[in-house]
Amino acid sequence: MRRLLSLIALSLVTVSAWAAGPAVGDKAPDFRLQDQKGDWHTLETHKGKWLVLYFYPKDFTAGCTTEVCTYRDDTVKLHKAGAVVLGVSLDDVKSHAEFAEKYHVPFPLLSDADSAVAQKYDVLSSMAGHKYARRETFLIDPQGKIVKVYKDVDPEKNSGQVLADIAALKKAGA
Repeated sequence: MRRLLSLIALSLVTVSAWAAGPAVGDKAPDFRLQDQKGDWHTLETHKGKWLVLYFYPKDFTAGCTTEVCTYRDDTVKLHKAGAVVLGVSLDDVKSHAEFAEKYHVPFPLLSDADSAVAQKYDVLSSMAGHKYARRETFLIDPQGKIVKVYKDVDPEKNSGQVLADIAALKKAGA
């Protein structure tokens, strides 16, 4: 009985470790997703640049609109910092195209309609039977390593936090 309990405990620890998303210092999980224009993006596509991979719940909702517009307004600063911004949700390409057009979004919004990437990054949630990506951001360095994870993101402040962190990391020689 004791051996059985030990095996169960070990398997729970193993499952928990496996289910946890990527952390600071980990190689960012790869992805292949289509944006609002039908173009495909992978982690490799953006190698050599700082990558801001931000997950959000749903196009056209209040917080998500605030977040996309804040990133849109900071696009020039982020570009000068050497960063590429990619927004990701479970919405389809058509929804992203309409959202991007309405709010003049100058960066790719990626469709993770099958939720595979949200699962890899451990941001997949559900409410009342509807799946969505939690609002979390991953800052990935030019070598493809995660250098910062932002949980419980404030949609109005996240792009500013990312800009400050890129500047600090560059200053520190990262």
